[in-house]
Amino acid sequence: MNSLRDQMHPNWIALLSSELEILDEIEFKLGGEDFLPLHSQVMQAFKYDPMKVKVLILGQDPYPKRTDAMGLAFSVSRESKRIPASLQNIYRELVDDLGTTYPTNGDLSAWSDQGVILLNRSLTCRPGESDSHEYLGWQRFTDSVVGLLAERKVCAILWGKSAAKNSHLFLSDDLFISAHPSPLSAYRGFFGSKPFSKVNTRLIEKGEEPINWELG
Repeated sequence: MNSLRDQMHPNWIALLSSELEILDEIEFKLGGEDFLPLHSQVMQAFKYDPMKVKVLILGQDPYPKRTDAMGLAFSVSRESKRIPASLQNIYRELVDDLGTTYPTNGDLSAWSDQGVILLNRSLTCRPGESDSHEYLGWQRFTDSVVGLLAERKVCAILWGKSAAKNSHLFLSDDLFISAHPSPLSAYRGFFGSKPFSKVNTRLIEKGEEPINWELG
């Protein structure tokens, strides 16, 4: 079984060399504990080349159901027949914003393939318990990641209060903040926020290729 650091793209390992000890400490604390997602999926967001990242979507922590958590924030596996409520709301906003067809599954990896990093502030949780691994030190690690991305001037989509704690790191023109897509908060500013079209407009302004947000 590969260690968490060994699951990362080589460029991430180089960029985060000073933070790898934190990652090793977290992995040691996870030893023998039942957690989500699978060990092999914890670093899924870091398997892509950081040099190609153009957009950050920042969440809180993994879905607390075994059938849902797969290592990318807000995403579930293509094989899963369930689309969690938060993701249903993301899809509703996507369709309203861009007029796309409503996606047929919950797999967002097509976004990752284009340079969208789907990152949670905590990369693991206990089954059935949201925000249960905050104490492990994940945010020390992921805040460093977000800082690096901010230095690279990526566009940041920050959904919810937890993600918004990192808003000060980004240029205002690259920052897109709203309420979380959870059913508990989506009506407080997530619906109608149009993050997908706004990010693409900003990418074009920066001379970069926009994201094809359409999903199968």
